[in-house]
Amino acid sequence: MSDFTKDDAAIDKAARLLLQAKYAIALAGAGISVESGIPPFRGPGGLWTKYGEPDGRSYDRFLDDPKGWWQTYRKREGYVSELIDTIEKAKPNPAHYAMVDLEKMGILKHTISQNVDNLHVRAGSKELSEIHGNMFKLRCISCNRRFEMEEISLDELPPHCPHCGGLVKTDGVMFGEPIPPRVLDRCQSEVEKCDCMLLVGTSSTVYPAAGFPADAARHGARFIEVNLYETPLSEMCDVVLRGPSAECLPPIVERLKELAAKPK
Repeated sequence: MSDFTKDDAAIDKAARLLLQAKYAIALAGAGISVESGIPPFRGPGGLWTKYGEPDGRSYDRFLDDPKGWWQTYRKREGYVSELIDTIEKAKPNPAHYAMVDLEKMGILKHTISQNVDNLHVRAGSKELSEIHGNMFKLRCISCNRRFEMEEISLDELPPHCPHCGGLVKTDGVMFGEPIPPRVLDRCQSEVEKCDCMLLVGTSSTVYPAAGFPADAARHGARFIEVNLYETPLSEMCDVVLRGPSAECLPPIVERLKELAAKPK
C-alpha cells in the first residue's frame, strides 16, 4: 500500500492549470516506469548500482566493432538481460493511461519521454517523442529511420538499413551517442510552444531533457510536478503533488472532466 495522501487542493489547482493552458506538454522520467516494476539505472536498486555504470564509450564501441557489439548484445548479459526481461513483463500503469486520457481530451498536446520501455506507446500515446529511444525498435545511424524489430533481419550481423545501407543499431541512445536530430528538434519545438509543463517522475538531471523546463520557464510556462521526491525543479513549480504518478494523475483527469462539464 502507498503512503500517498490525496491532496484535493493540489489536484484541483493542477487540473485548472491544465484546463487554462493553450499548449500543455509532459516530460516523463524514470519514476513513471518504476511504478510499472522497471528498475531505474541510477540510485538505490538501480541497474548500474548492481552491475556498474557503463564507461561512457558505448557508442564508440559499437562504431569500432558493430558485428561484435551485436553478437554481445544478443547474448543478453548483465544489466541488458535484466532490463529486457523486466521490460518485456512490465505493463503500463494508471499514470500512463491518465496521460493518454489527457491527450485524447485535447489537453496534453505532446509527451517527451526519457524512458526506453515502450510503455507510453502500449498505453496508447500518439503525440510522443522518445528522446532516449525505444528498446523495442531499431534505428539506422545514417538516415535515422526507425524500424520495428521484425522489420530488420538479424541473420547477418551487423544489420544494414534497407533504405540507405547505413548501420542499424538498437534505438536506445547509447553513452556518447548524439540524440537523433529529428527527435531532438521535435522536443525543442514542443518546449518552445508550451505554456504549461507536466513533470512526471523526472528528476531532470540528464541532459538535454533536463534543460527543457528551464527553456520553457524563460517564456513564462507554468509547471506541475508529480514525483515521490523533491527535485531540483520543485521550487519553480506552481503545483507539486508528492506521491506516485499512478495515484496522482487519474484524480487530475477526473477533476478535469468535472470542470469541463460545468456550464461556462
